[in-house]
Amino acid sequence: MAHYYDIDEIIVEEELVSAVFQKAANGVGILDPSAETNSVERGSKVELPFWLAHELLLRQAATINIPACFNQKTRKEIQADAPCVDLRSRCPYFYELGCKVAPLVGDRTIGSLLLQAFLSRYKEVLSKAHTAASTPVPKVLTLLTKEETNLYETAQSSMTAFKKWRMGGPRFQRASVLGRKRKPID
Repeated sequence: MAHYYDIDEIIVEEELVSAVFQKAANGVGILDPSAETNSVERGSKVELPFWLAHELLLRQAATINIPACFNQKTRKEIQADAPCVDLRSRCPYFYELGCKVAPLVGDRTIGSLLLQAFLSRYKEVLSKAHTAASTPVPKVLTLLTKEETNLYETAQSSMTAFKKWRMGGPRFQRASVLGRKRKPID
């Protein structure tokens, strides 16, 4: 709830996660597409938005399973060659969701997976941003998560500003404060 109006935060909270009901619940049959009644039985596995699964977990009505984007296949691919893994297709908000899910599912390896993935992909993102020509949509952007895309765009704009400065932009800019005179104190 730290960033209530942040659209990215809202979209992260809408990611679907698998939850298992620990208690039977009446009136929520719409959550389970396979339910024939208006209730969900104990032990039913249902795909829910993260925000709802989190609330149910806090009320001890459900448990959250590790999302599919953090499965063993993804972990092995990240360990083998992280910059080539298409994290966007698995979850556009891979890092943000991982940070939210890790303390809830009790899997201590998610944090190290996120760190390993980000560190190895960080270098690639910056080097591609600094060496890429001003093409509208490079192929590398299709593999990046939202966080990495923001990093790429920031690095590219930084490099553009540096090149502009280096090619003869204004070296020094006069501070607006220096041109003003003080009023005498009476």
